Amino acid sequence: MLEALHQAGFTDLAAPHLVVLQHPGPDGASPSELAARLRMSKQSLNYLLGELERAGYLERVAGGGDGRSRRVVLTRRGWALVPVLRGAVREVERLWEKKLGRRRLEELRASLREIAEEAPGKATP
Repeated sequence: MLEALHQAGFTDLAAPHLVVLQHPGPDGASPSELAARLRMSKQSLNYLLGELERAGYLERVAGGGDGRSRRVVLTRRGWALVPVLRGAVREVERLWEKKLGRRRLEELRASLREIAEEAPGKATP
């Protein structure tokens, strides 16, 4: 995915940023919700959010009535990543299906969903 992003001109992204950008993406989430979903510390997440914000991919905006809470929103540049990421995922799945066959790929997907659903400390969306 990183290679596809770099080829599309998003050369300032690094592997740790992909964690934040993975499906379903950060748009609309609070930093606390996002940290829980990604199972990472708020400090680590805020560092990555800061990098992505400085690079113009997202903003942290006021998200509640009290003015203290924040929400992450993708910018136009951030939304431009989405089709590139989706295309990269489709390509990986195509290669895996070629290697494993459709039945084994579906079994792999089912196994991964099962693991994710049973993960300790899983944050429910």
